[in-house]
Formats: sequence, structure tokens, C-alpha cells
Amino acid sequence: MFITKKSISRRTLLKGMGVGVALPLLDAMIPAATALELTPAAPALNTRLGYIFVAMGADMSRFTPKSKSNLDIMSPILESLAAHKDHLNVITNTFIENAYPGSHATSNSAFLSCARAKLTESTDYYLGTTVDQLAAQQIGQQTQLPSIEMGMDLLETVGQCDNGYACVYQNNLSWSSPTTPLPSEAHPRLVFERLFGAGGDIAARQKALNSRNSLLDSVMSSTHSLNNQVGSQDKLRIDEYLTSVREVERRIQLAYQGVEKNHLPTLNKPMGVPKSYSDHAKLMLDLQVLAMQADITRVSTLQLVREASTRTYPEIGVADSHHPLSHHGNDPTKLARMAKVNAYHASLFAYLVDKLANTPDGEGKLIDNTMYLYGSGMGDPNLHDHHDLPIIVAGGQKLGFKGNNHVVFNQATPLANVHLTMLKNAGIDIDKFADSTGLVSEMLV
Repeated sequence: MFITKKSISRRTLLKGMGVGVALPLLDAMIPAATALELTPAAPALNTRLGYIFVAMGADMSRFTPKSKSNLDIMSPILESLAAHKDHLNVITNTFIENAYPGSHATSNSAFLSCARAKLTESTDYYLGTTVDQLAAQQIGQQTQLPSIEMGMDLLETVGQCDNGYACVYQNNLSWSSPTTPLPSEAHPRLVFERLFGAGGDIAARQKALNSRNSLLDSVMSSTHSLNNQVGSQDKLRIDEYLTSVREVERRIQLAYQGVEKNHLPTLNKPMGVPKSYSDHAKLMLDLQVLAMQADITRVSTLQLVREASTRTYPEIGVADSHHPLSHHGNDPTKLARMAKVNAYHASLFAYLVDKLANTPDGEGKLIDNTMYLYGSGMGDPNLHDHHDLPIIVAGGQKLGFKGNNHVVFNQATPLANVHLTMLKNAGIDIDKFADSTGLVSEMLV
């Protein structure tokens, strides 16, 4: 019997008119008779890390699960995540010491850095390398994009934003060095172009959008050619993946056409952003899943809510602006409305976890080799307090995490310990992160 070692590359692209579409992991990318741990399907090679930031803390009385060991009875805010409790660790009693004195700026800047921001209103800002960028340095170098940074706010403020802190601390979640903040992209069309498009500056990409009907239409001949090289199971995977890409593209195009109908005077203004916050957020989350499924990137961040945001949420019946509502003064009515906003944000995270749990990846699902941290740099926003943070870690048990697990620390524990544990389980060679004091063994199998 002869066993062929031929396989197609993990970096194979469907090529068209100046574009290339990455593919999910296929059987044809795994050489015959090769041990799984030596293939592109190996968990150690394909670990993904994601971080979702929500601003202004939470009503912790409605966020914290009642059981001190499991998630069998979900708290009101986390109820939407109940279906995926076996992939969850809810962490109670963490803090960020370097976020003090309390502020919105340091809640954002310290969430992924656990570092103290230099108090300045000028350009001599200084923070620390964030945990996502430490991961990108080691597990992101073999992908098209070492990391991708996303947000939900199209406009950013400049100058001084909060108690003498430059706006850069609130605008940017990720920092590749203490002096290099990485701006996030909130426009789904531009994220899509960055993942699948031909590059160029924003003006060039927008010009290309106007002259092209569909990214996938331009790669159809390449798709037909690839289908002749793979088996029936891979053909199905390719079809399902490209259907997902097509659906994201369709939703972006609908939003884009909606903006065109408003007759905005210049193409320099953002286009293709859904009017609904929920639609916008889900589109950004879908793009993260597609990017990870195709191994375009293995590290992502999303600033789901910006600190001091005055966004209202009429879709859930909350007309109050988020920031004033967070200063609730322990008013029961305001607390209930804030908890409703908190639950709404958690439901978007549940949407992401559901996507990860149902997206094929090698011999399992995408969530098997993925870790996501969801949370805020504040606990009680009424006090600008950085203790008792709302923190969830979602991930596959193949990465060594327990599921259906509520970790309750007996004493306040640095959030840096959670970051360090995730890095170590992702295979990152690091013994300490920021002010960490050790690993969170309670999270591990």
C-alpha cells in the first residue's frame, strides 16, 4: 500500500481580482499518516485568544452566581450564557491595583495591561504592553495578521478625557509597547477589507468597494479549481465557510446601501455601519470568528463599550445614557436598568460563544482551541472601583480549563493572575505578567 504525503498548504488562498480569501482548516491540509500533533490541526499550533471589554463595570449583585462552585443556576445578568456553561469560568474577587486612583481612563487602559498609566494630558503617555500583544508576539507571527483590534465607536476624542489622563488611554485597549497604542477599527467594511481585501489606504479601499460587486464572486474560478483537489467533506466545509463569508458580506452591503440612500456628501465618512448596535456588534463578532476559523489571526480584541459612553439602548427599553446610569447612587430603579444593560452586553458575548461552539475546526469545534476573556476594568462604577470585577473566561477543555465553574477567591486576587493563566495555557513562554502572583489553579483541570 502506498500512502501519499501530498497536502495543500494551510496558507492556501482563493484568489481573484486583487483579493485572496483564506480558508478554514481542511482535511486536505493534513498530510496522510501524519500524527495530529504535527499537523495544522494541532491545538498547540492553533490556539486562539480573544478579549472583550465592556465599560463601567456591572451590578455585581446581579452578575455574581449564587453557587460558589458551579454555574448550575445562572445569575440574572449571565442567564443568556446558560446553554454554554460547560465552557465557562466565572471569576469573582479580582482587582487591578494599578488602575487606581479610580477613573474611566485607567479602567480601560489597565484591563489588558494591568499597568499604571502615566498621568498626562499630552503625547508623553506611557502604559505597558498588553496581554493580547504578548500573545501576538508568540502565537500570531505565523498568521496573516498577528492580531486584530476592533471597537464599536466610529469617533474618538482627543486631548484630555478623564481627570488629567490623555484620551489615548480611553481610546485604545491594546498596546504593543508602553508607548505604542494600537487603534481599533469600528467600521465592519474596513475590517472585512483588512481580512479579505486588497489593502491600500481607506480611500483606495472605498473606491474598490464601489467598483466590485462581491469579494466571493471574484474568486469563484479559484473555488472550482480547489474543489477538484479535495474530498467531499472538505467541499462541504468550504461551502459552509464561504456561505458564512457571503452572509457577512451581504449584511455589510445592506448597511452600506442604507448609508448611500441617506446621500451623505463624501466618501470620507464611514459607510456600511448598521444602525442597530446589536447588528453592528454581531457583525464585528462574526468577523472575529471568520478570521480565527480561517487562521488569518489568532489574537483579537473588541472594545464592546467605550468608557464614559453615553450610548442609550432603546432596543431593550433603556433610554438612559449608559455613563450617567452607571452613577446610580444605589437607586434601585437605576440599578435595575443598569443590570438590564449589563445583561444585554452579556447576551452578545453569549452570541459569540455560541458561534465558537458551532463552528467546525479540525476534528472539533473552534471553541475547543479558543480562549476568550470578557469583562470590565471596573467593579462598582458608582465608586469608580477596580475591585470585584465582572470577569468570565470562555474556552475549550482541550486547553486545560474547567467548565461550569465559579471561581471565588477568598481574598482579592490580581486580574493579572487570570491573564497569566490564559497565556500559559496558550503555550506562551512567560512566568509573570504585570503584578501577577501566580496561576489560577482553580480554573484548570
